[in-house]
Amino acid sequence: MADLERLNEVIEPEAKALGFELVRVKMMPSEAGDGGEALQIMAEDPATGQLVIEQCAALSRRVSEKLDQLEEQGEVLIEGAYHLEVSSPGIDRPLTRAKDFANWAGHEAKISMAKGFDGQRNYKGELKGIEGDDVVIEDAKAGEVKLDRNQIHSAKLVLTDELIAATQPLDTSGADDIEEEKADD
Repeated sequence: MADLERLNEVIEPEAKALGFELVRVKMMPSEAGDGGEALQIMAEDPATGQLVIEQCAALSRRVSEKLDQLEEQGEVLIEGAYHLEVSSPGIDRPLTRAKDFANWAGHEAKISMAKGFDGQRNYKGELKGIEGDDVVIEDAKAGEVKLDRNQIHSAKLVLTDELIAATQPLDTSGADDIEEEKADD
């Protein structure tokens, strides 16, 4: 299994060197249907909150080169074949950083708590923001609750008309030209 903490340590400086902020690094089943894994990297340009196609390609090349370089030096971060997927977080973006919960306050969010969390596991409602390490949400069932950010398994914005209106339109020019890279063993 891949060490996500180490992958973050390696990928974040590569994103920063291009002027981007890392939103999430995640290993997941590949969408290629080949039973393999995908290394999913979400990043954004702080000026726009998104990445355009050329920016995704630049980050993909940079990360691929860094992972290859580390592998040549004997540090294998991902065992076996995998797909590298670099993307913008999109409109219904995941909320992973403290600033995400602050920046998107006022919009509807869905939050799932980690296994073993004592209490309701899923919350959906208006995101109120963050207070220290606590995410505040006005849940449709439980009312206003404060959730320890460290206990959150996943959180994302819910696609609503208000969110669409508040989000800058994505630039899709060149989308048809994307080629997926596959890393070999």
